[in-house]
Amino acid sequence: MGSFDDLLAANADFAKDFDLTGFDGIAHAGVAIVTCMDSRIDPLRTVGLKPGDAKILRNPGGRVDDLTLDALVISVHMLNVSRIMVVPHTRCAVASNAEPVLRERLDSATGQDTSWLTLPVTDGQDAALAADVQRVKAHPLIPDTVSVGGFLYDVDSGLLTPKV
Repeated sequence: MGSFDDLLAANADFAKDFDLTGFDGIAHAGVAIVTCMDSRIDPLRTVGLKPGDAKILRNPGGRVDDLTLDALVISVHMLNVSRIMVVPHTRCAVASNAEPVLRERLDSATGQDTSWLTLPVTDGQDAALAADVQRVKAHPLIPDTVSVGGFLYDVDSGLLTPKV
């Protein structure tokens, strides 16, 4: 486990003052945020929330795929979510590179053919965001009472821009 020693030491320090015990697992602010796995994004702080306030769903590109939709249905019906934010970001590798470019980079990095791997690339980030928001709104198990919005997070300024 030597590769993780620094992280385990940091966790031991974290646990000394751990004050997040007793949470019930629901989203107390009624929010779910779908965003990218990019480490430049701090989803809770971005919108002034704290642990326990929201459900955070992350994947490459912040896309609404089948698994994300399943998680949103569970969040709406079991975890107090009434507002869903779909939040891709600026300078995103999957949004700013064509699939052949990403595929070539991945093939080179792995030394293997990765044509079987799904890459969540888009032909246009705004169009993809609009389609993802519509996909959530159209889901038969997401009621019309749930607010769904699409926003673009700027990794250089920290600002969210409403898009859809």
